[in-house]
Amino acid sequence: MLYPKPPVDHHIREFPLTAISALSPHTGLIISVVLVVFFLIKFYILELFLLQKLYGRKYTLLDEVNRRGFVNHHIAGTTKILILIIAAWPFIAVALGTAGFHTPFAKGSRVTMGDILVISAQMLVGMFIFELIYRTKISAISVVHHMASILIAQAAITISITMEKDSSIEFLLCTVWGAFDIISESLPHLTMILYRVYPDSHRFLATLFRAACFTTLSGTVAETIVVMYLFGQSWSRWTLPFKIATPILHVAFSAAQFHGTRIFYRMWRKQAAIVRGQQEAEKQAAPEA
Repeated sequence: MLYPKPPVDHHIREFPLTAISALSPHTGLIISVVLVVFFLIKFYILELFLLQKLYGRKYTLLDEVNRRGFVNHHIAGTTKILILIIAAWPFIAVALGTAGFHTPFAKGSRVTMGDILVISAQMLVGMFIFELIYRTKISAISVVHHMASILIAQAAITISITMEKDSSIEFLLCTVWGAFDIISESLPHLTMILYRVYPDSHRFLATLFRAACFTTLSGTVAETIVVMYLFGQSWSRWTLPFKIATPILHVAFSAAQFHGTRIFYRMWRKQAAIVRGQQEAEKQAAPEA
């Protein structure tokens, strides 16, 4: 095994203070490229022909609010899958193994683990910015979650350029947050897409919403346990502003995720009630048949 796994708490406590990547000073350019790519995909691929070809009238008959949400779920879901593919190995190697930000991504490569993690972070941040700008209806809790995610991720990369005391472990903690967000929030994007495609498949939707409800709930609980454990293990390395700000930001993240869980719970119960109503109607109609 290339990077033997040490105790995670020891790895966090001893993680060196270092710049994340040579790309850190250029994140403005990276985020600009990400947003331009999102626009090109949205305008010239998804809206122009792909979604109409795939879904037909189920897409074209959506009102403006639901259409934008439908498009956004495709972009957000695809982006998270790409980040998972690209950043899974660097995250495991750095956060759970013994690799550092400047460890080569592949043997002999000039690309480092930190390079991949910075690019992945900009993809996730760009996705949040795109959603805030593009969607016409978004909950206040989701707005707070997205804005906090954007600011804390960009701040962690910015302070790493001058290698301030908290920079390395702050970004490392951000990758843990991001990993949980990507894993636990991927199913909800697919769920909302299928909800628009199969609006009358109530039994299927009830099962789907139930899975999304428990996925987001378990993901939020697991994230809180892991992040707060790592935060506590590295307590002595944090300055006072981060000791105060980090728990507050995590509350904002968790509130948004619990809000999503509550929404999926309500949708699950609504679809389950429709299924029960259909079953009762079938029983009443059976004797007449």
